[in-house]
Amino acid sequence: MVNETPHWLQQMEPILETLNDGVVVADDPGRILFVNGVFEEMTGIPRGEIIGSDAHHLYDRAEEFALVRAFHQTALEMGRSRKEFLLPTKGGRRLPVVISVRAVHRHEGERFAIATLTDISEQKRTEDELRAANARLKENQKEIEQDLALAARVQRSLAPEPFLWGALRVDTFYEPAHTIGGDFGLVEVFNEEQLNLLVCDVSGHGISSALVANRIYSETITQLSNRAPLAAVLRRLNSLVIQHMGTQGFFFTLAAARIDRSGRTMEFAGAGHPPAMIVHPGAEPRLIPSRSTVLGTLPDAVANDATLLVDLRPGDRIVLYTDGITDVFDSHGEMLKVEGVRSFVRETALLPFNEMKEAILNRVRAWAAGPPTDDMSLVLVEVR
Repeated sequence: MVNETPHWLQQMEPILETLNDGVVVADDPGRILFVNGVFEEMTGIPRGEIIGSDAHHLYDRAEEFALVRAFHQTALEMGRSRKEFLLPTKGGRRLPVVISVRAVHRHEGERFAIATLTDISEQKRTEDELRAANARLKENQKEIEQDLALAARVQRSLAPEPFLWGALRVDTFYEPAHTIGGDFGLVEVFNEEQLNLLVCDVSGHGISSALVANRIYSETITQLSNRAPLAAVLRRLNSLVIQHMGTQGFFFTLAAARIDRSGRTMEFAGAGHPPAMIVHPGAEPRLIPSRSTVLGTLPDAVANDATLLVDLRPGDRIVLYTDGITDVFDSHGEMLKVEGVRSFVRETALLPFNEMKEAILNRVRAWAAGPPTDDMSLVLVEVR
């Protein structure tokens, strides 16, 4: 039997009907005294079938009623309660809502609970879509990481290996700042008389720089295998990037050397690159500067006298490197620069050749205030 609606609730009903959320008012035992039109729309159940009934009649699952009953009692005892819940609707669906319950204590000693229900189905749909999107992103990220790992293995497979050729011994190092990078080194013998050495540094980092670097690497191999003069190699690479990648803002620097089998003469060509060094143990390293500017931006970047010849003698060590080695900062913000590397080369040239590379790198790492921020390449040659 439906009891008469309390006077205070009759006064509140017009206000409760104007709310955008569903509203339910129940007494202490849990009998529903009032629901507004929004709640009626949310459940799809006419309010005449709800008002006067016990709250458990809304639920066809015992565990749901037990949860709501406990929630109702908590609100009455604590004065206020809030919780997410699935509201049963006509037809057996469950509508996700947030229920806020506030206790009302009348002077007569009666207790009532006013529950406000906010439909969060759109929020839940959005959360589900976000979860699905995040799952797809994770899967895509996994695929990207797998592709990057493969690309890194491919790129590292192109890195030159230490070896002995004629009167020359060669040692190398390559380390990208990220998984893959824009640096590369090249050590190749394309005939029995000359050894070609090259280090290249493409602007930027990551995938795009690595792709450009790999394209330049392939073209360099082609040009050197055709025995093109070093100046011609620089001009061809400059033209390649300007024509096919110049609009993307890429530029690059390089240092290339060609040494005869006897190890007595070296042809050198640099473009916007840190100077190569030739050191004889116990002496100050000689700097071999680039005569051309950076490549990939200006058609006339390669100088008319792009190459120079350098005499070598037994015991000389040649050092080619990228600016990932020079452009490191210590804890005071001071850059190592070419002069810093030059001092490291002078010190380490007194060591056996097979210890020189690691000794240079250890000094660079000790100077740096943090992990590398740029790709690093290093090629060392000893004339025996």
